Amino acid sequence: MAKKTVASLQTSSKRLTKAIKMVKSPKSGSYTFVESVMPPEMVNDWLKK
Repeated sequence: MAKKTVASLQTSSKRLTKAIKMVKSPKSGSYTFVESVMPPEMVNDWLKK
């Protein structure tokens, strides 16, 4: 499964990271991309799900 942190975003005083991962659909077998913006500390936990 491909996974990559794409960009670091800054808004006011908080640092945020946008993470994108590829997820395989169990029905069709095709891949879709799931995006999320979160604090950098939470990226690894999110990618492991």
